[in-house]
Amino acid sequence: MMFARLLARLGDLFLGLLRELGEMAMLLVNCLLWLPRPPYRIRHFFGQLEFIGVRSLFIVALTGLFSGMVLALQAYYGFRKFGGESLLGGAVALSMTREIGPVLTSLMVTARAGSAMAAELGTMRVTEQVDALLAMAVHPVHYLALPRVLSGLIMVPLLTVVDVFIGILGGYFVGVMLLGINPGTYMQKMVEMVVASDLYNGLFKSMVFGLLLALISCHQGLKARGGAQGVGLVTTRAVVYSAVAILIVDYMLTALLF
Repeated sequence: MMFARLLARLGDLFLGLLRELGEMAMLLVNCLLWLPRPPYRIRHFFGQLEFIGVRSLFIVALTGLFSGMVLALQAYYGFRKFGGESLLGGAVALSMTREIGPVLTSLMVTARAGSAMAAELGTMRVTEQVDALLAMAVHPVHYLALPRVLSGLIMVPLLTVVDVFIGILGGYFVGVMLLGINPGTYMQKMVEMVVASDLYNGLFKSMVFGLLLALISCHQGLKARGGAQGVGLVTTRAVVYSAVAILIVDYMLTALLF
């Protein structure tokens, strides 16, 4: 009896996951269908660029700085065990461009902007503002979801560039200024170990993560029900689902690209 209930529970979870994936796929398709169609709300779009990108700049830069510093500190102690301190610059730059930069940037944007998107759209849903848009012949996907999805797709890679640059500077400060590594050796190993494909693939990953977090946040916000409690629930789900999706997709892309 317990085994049957367990199977039923697992089946419900699997069907729920498939339903969520299908709904997000339909949201993405609708965004693509509405993309070339007027009216083009440029001011609304730039507002979302500013909200997702500019307002996340400080927290992303701060995260990148201390990530690079901690990475350099930990890697130095590991390399010192076999006399490989000269590899520190390449290790920091490679880690920041391939993994730490795209993933941490996306997680920070999810925590700051993704949660706000889900809460804002959820509030509009439960207060019937979305229904009012439909009554005025304005499609919610075109007006609400599309600018946010496009902004996530554009701004997360740009923020990743900032995160990677600041992280490398933080690693340089720790490695050269605090730990005494030769600056020429540090820069030489960084140039030797990091190739253009590492940068391109890292930016591609951040584009995928930006698309994912914006889609998940908009999807959760637009399906909110049940007043303030429902808004809180979809906001929590948006952050958790986005973070889990980013980590899962990160593994898949890493296995494919590198």
